[in-house]
Amino acid sequence: MKALTQYGRMAEKHWREHRPQMVRELEASGQLHAMLLEAEEKTKDEMIGLTRQFRNQGLSPQQAHDRAWEMVRENYILLPPES
Repeated sequence: MKALTQYGRMAEKHWREHRPQMVRELEASGQLHAMLLEAEEKTKDEMIGLTRQFRNQGLSPQQAHDRAWEMVRENYILLPPES
């Protein structure tokens, strides 16, 4: 089983706290680890593209990374809480 990166670990912590029902369902179906890997992969891919785009617009590497993270983090990692 592939180890999670910082994004996957962050997603798992956040999901367990804010999306417990989703986590229970994913664990019951044996899909939690696969979904965490997918979340980190999609996050990484989008971060690379956006960071490159922001660097081309003249932002520093740190500024580009930070802006990309702000745009991507809620898509896959920091999901909204369950209602």
